[in-house]
Amino acid sequence: MLNYKHLHYFLAVARAGGVIRAAERLHLTPQTLSGQIAQFEERLGVALFQRAGRRLELTEAGRLALSYAEEIFQTGAELEDLLRHGAEERFVTFRVGISDVLPKFTAHRLLAPVLALPEAVRLVCQEDRLDRLLADLAIHRLDMVLSDRPMPPGTEIKGYSHQLGESALAFMAAPALAERLGPGFPACMNGAPLLLPGGDSALHTSLPRWLERKGLHLRIVGEFADSALMKAFGEAGAGVFPVPAASVAEVQAHYQVLKLGETAELRERFFLISAERRLTHPAARAVSEQARNGLFAPLAAVTGAAAAAMVLAADAAKD
Repeated sequence: MLNYKHLHYFLAVARAGGVIRAAERLHLTPQTLSGQIAQFEERLGVALFQRAGRRLELTEAGRLALSYAEEIFQTGAELEDLLRHGAEERFVTFRVGISDVLPKFTAHRLLAPVLALPEAVRLVCQEDRLDRLLADLAIHRLDMVLSDRPMPPGTEIKGYSHQLGESALAFMAAPALAERLGPGFPACMNGAPLLLPGGDSALHTSLPRWLERKGLHLRIVGEFADSALMKAFGEAGAGVFPVPAASVAEVQAHYQVLKLGETAELRERFFLISAERRLTHPAARAVSEQARNGLFAPLAAVTGAAAAAMVLAADAAKD
């Protein structure tokens, strides 16, 4: 049988990124913990860690073991909670994979109906690359996946793509950069620095092609797999960045940036990918129904003047 003590030690080292920090948290000596991990690897017949400088990195087998270990101990915690508080406290766990290029505001708006269901639901979100999320969906470790593109053609994983909606694309910039670029979208962006979504995003190829068709030459100064990190760089003035037009108001309020303009020629689409053709999970149905009932209608966008005043107020508050 699997040694759950060893599995617990493995999980601690994987989360800490090293034996010394994990040993401190477990109140063990590093030598003892290293020995326990070595015994675990010997029993399994695979290496779970590989050294990268002073840190330990997970091998491919280690990443697989980590995903199962987290689920095992999560299930154990749920069982303990159920036995301790009784059946009346029981809840449904809904595990969602979110493609790391999917805008965070969009993901929140899509998943908000889950927490409003009459049933007690525990929402578990996992961010990763789409291919890894689809692999987890195939072995039923996820109930669904949210992405900005459907399942890639030719994939061997059985799944179904349900389009939830789409949005025109807006371009944002920090106030100083927006002032320097001036009016006249999209021509005002010519020569500007551009922050591009990473290779896993549908925009990674479609956005440069659109700019080329428009005769615009932007300098790509950064590519970002994480949409929130891209916006953080944009807020700091590193470059122009795209967002769904439906999220402009939220992005302006959170990141203190201005809208340069938007185009319907470029559209971001959003998909729910499931292992089943018909959605049966109540949480998945709630996500789909909410999206189809006009979720992607743009919120009231903050005007350039109002956004500029908001930025000045925020700066004054910082001072």
